[in-house]
Amino acid sequence: MIKTKFLQILPVFMLFVTFFSHNLSIEAFAFEDDNTYSIVYEKISPCIVSIEANLQQGISSGTGCVITPDGVILTSLHVVNKARNIEVTTQSGKIYKGRVIAILRDKNDLALVKIDNKEPLQTVKFGNSENIRVGQRVLAIGNPFGFRGTLTTGIISRIDYERKKIQTDAAINPGCSGGPLINLDGEVIGINQSIYNPDNNRSNIGIGFAVPSNYAKDFILTVNDKNGFNNR
Repeated sequence: MIKTKFLQILPVFMLFVTFFSHNLSIEAFAFEDDNTYSIVYEKISPCIVSIEANLQQGISSGTGCVITPDGVILTSLHVVNKARNIEVTTQSGKIYKGRVIAILRDKNDLALVKIDNKEPLQTVKFGNSENIRVGQRVLAIGNPFGFRGTLTTGIISRIDYERKKIQTDAAINPGCSGGPLINLDGEVIGINQSIYNPDNNRSNIGIGFAVPSNYAKDFILTVNDKNGFNNR
């Protein structure tokens, strides 16, 4: 009987020892409840748009993040590159004609698209991608296969500093390029770009990549400093 009681108490004691041996405070943990993801989604989804572009190869579908109230949208370059026609659909269902105003041709694969909206749009808030950690919980919003406004969840699986990429297991599929990778504060920490797909698009194996938000912010600031969005 004495031995049984000891075995029942031991796991709790070991947890207590482990907790304090690392000098962690209770504030070091980000507690989640059933409403956490819903709150983040409701906060940022009005800032996310779907994009359809008519390319020479066919119709390209993607996602975009609104960065100015007057309709400047950040997306992936490969979604709109050399497009003959671009349609942008906001969360409210309004459809606008879009035009590319700036591109970044390096591996970061970014572009800015402008729409002429009459009412001001809600805009995303960028986080600092230098503060991200492997294992951190993240969310992704996109339009996979045309299913507009889809939320997926996962973690940061790896940070590839050499290639300037955030790896995540949050589901990213065709139609999600240009959409945000978000932390639990509702900040954009990455722009979803691609997936590792060794079987020619037959499956998603949970290896997706995003451009860190700090590179996107540098691109946006450079364009605005040179020309100013209002002049476009």
